[in-house]
Amino acid sequence: MAKLIKNGKVVDDNWQVLPADATEVPAGPVIVPLALWQSAAGELADRGDLGVWLAPDEDPAELADALPSLAVVAIEFPKFADGRGYSSAALLRSRYGYRGELRAIGEVLRDQFFYLTRCGFDALQPAEGRYTDEQLVASLASLGDFSEPYQGAIDRPEPVWRRHQRQQVAA
Repeated sequence: MAKLIKNGKVVDDNWQVLPADATEVPAGPVIVPLALWQSAAGELADRGDLGVWLAPDEDPAELADALPSLAVVAIEFPKFADGRGYSSAALLRSRYGYRGELRAIGEVLRDQFFYLTRCGFDALQPAEGRYTDEQLVASLASLGDFSEPYQGAIDRPEPVWRRHQRQQVAA
């Protein structure tokens, strides 16, 4: 069974991510591309084991009204240099208030894990075959790369200078 990082732990993944050209939705927990979800929304509306994935150029606003009914929203990272998914994740968490599982899929690399969680991802699914199970477990250390991040983000909105009290200097 495939593995992924979810909430800081390596876990078995029982969700199937359908390819962009999928036209049929199998039984079981499935994450469908946005285009398939839009074309079959009526048929899929009552499924509790449904997720939708967004390509980098797709607007998270397309899902805004349906977010309460989606168990998973995944955002595709087709290559390391494409950072649009970070913005989509932040929008889903902050503007649209999505509280379900937010999953990064595709070319998700260990070097990105810490930053992905800062933007609101709670599940990280690297491309199949990218890491062995042992490498995935070892990569958990990267989630703690920085003990005190400077900027505010989705995971800690207050910047460091607002989180720490400075001592008053006597004049």
